[in-house]
Amino acid sequence: MSNELTLQKPSGAAAGSGAPLLSIKGVEKHFPVLDGFLFKRQVGAVHAVDGVDLEVFGSESVGLVGESGCGKSTLGRLVTRLLEPTGGEIRYNGQDITHASRKELAPIRSEIQMIFQDPYSSLNPRHTVGAIIGAPMEINGINPKGGVQRRVQELLETVGLNPEHYNRFPHEFSGGQRQRIGVARALSLNPKLIVADEPVSALDVSIQAQVVNLLQELQRELGIAFLFIAHDLSVVRHFSQRVAVMYLGKIVEIADRKSLYEAPRHPYTHALLSAVPEADPDDNRERIRLTGDVPSPLNPPSGCRFRTRCWKAQEKCSVEEPPLVQLSGNVAGHLTACHFPEEGSTAAVPEPRAEV
Repeated sequence: MSNELTLQKPSGAAAGSGAPLLSIKGVEKHFPVLDGFLFKRQVGAVHAVDGVDLEVFGSESVGLVGESGCGKSTLGRLVTRLLEPTGGEIRYNGQDITHASRKELAPIRSEIQMIFQDPYSSLNPRHTVGAIIGAPMEINGINPKGGVQRRVQELLETVGLNPEHYNRFPHEFSGGQRQRIGVARALSLNPKLIVADEPVSALDVSIQAQVVNLLQELQRELGIAFLFIAHDLSVVRHFSQRVAVMYLGKIVEIADRKSLYEAPRHPYTHALLSAVPEADPDDNRERIRLTGDVPSPLNPPSGCRFRTRCWKAQEKCSVEEPPLVQLSGNVAGHLTACHFPEEGSTAAVPEPRAEV
């Protein structure tokens, strides 16, 4: 693969064909805030994820974007059941796994895997690459044809690494190579769904395209569905067929890639897209600069959560939470949560902000 940041276009199955592989309805995750030295008492809760609806179909790639702290990674850990949901429902392949026990989750653990963000901390430095990739097979009692070692070496070759490095330790590899090891570990159990939590954000730009292209090739060849979590909108645009935009624990817009990038309706989506750098020196797009900081998830604003930074906010935004619905003029499946949506064009210019 080339070192240049040239990403390939995805060509997976279209969304909406048959029942979803993953269905999330009204999912919440609140982390309690405790006070007191001896007798702990709850004084509040961090609303990391606060009522999210999302579907992922088989062989589909869905991107999840938003600012740091919006709840993207928490949602990914809820899907893989590394965290226990506070509320809502998570269904995988029709089965309710919201509060499933460890024993109930055992049969489907191999079908839902995760690629972690940091390739340096997600690999045990005391274990060899062979032990790291082979551990999931041994834990699940899987004895592949030819043995675990042969299967691990096949996986190393699949992700572009030398099979002879089976006995090497993680510190002997670069960041991009370590992330490939993480990908091989996720593939070891032949999953149907992979949650990729910012898999390239910790890598050098010259390596990012290699890892993303590798994931695209694996998706096409193996038919794996992806929930691709990232904050780099250009990477998400090339990898994902549908994109969901998250802000302060809620999804504010979701659409197919073409509709969202060319005709966004939510002001927050406009602001995100206006900040994407372009190589064109004659690019004269309006840059939308959001004022203020992201509100605290300990005490999110009433009504629309984006209203404290929105230039279109009005009285209605502070008292009524906008539902995630399809607006008139939008293509099917393009949902937006906004009382006063923007025109369907990335060329829209922000209006003077109204006081709320």
